Amino acid sequence: MNYVLCETDLGWVGVGLEGGRICATTLSRGRREQALEELARLGASEPASESEAAEVRGLIRGYVEGQGVDLGRRIGFRGGTPFQQAVWRALLEIPRGETRSYAWVARRVGRPGAARAVGQAVGANPLPLLVPCHRVVASDGGLGGFGGGLEMKRALLRREGALP
Repeated sequence: MNYVLCETDLGWVGVGLEGGRICATTLSRGRREQALEELARLGASEPASESEAAEVRGLIRGYVEGQGVDLGRRIGFRGGTPFQQAVWRALLEIPRGETRSYAWVARRVGRPGAARAVGQAVGANPLPLLVPCHRVVASDGGLGGFGGGLEMKRALLRREGALP
């Protein structure tokens, strides 16, 4: 897997690429080296070509800044069970600035009552930020969890206008 690093006002975003498709991302408020370490753990070993890196950086920055960037054609899920992949695809349907509950996602993938399993699948999302797992909240209005920490989840939701 090739990789691209992109510095944003949210922190360093690491992007793993296979066959031109984005298959892994990391989001780190830490140092650039931390983002590289996270990418290495995911199997990224070589930097992408400069032309591909420039294109991906432009997409990531546009996405982070709230521009109408459609990454759907660039997303490529690697691994995951069919259920996990169905959950991840459902996350792509949640509009920017809105949230949905784990129960909503469970119904969306045809598994009503499987909100807990949805939570596990959301937590295994290999593309945080781009596959917007931060937009999934508990039915009672609580934030639920987030791999990047609840403060990062709050910051992402505020940026999108989903939290005051």
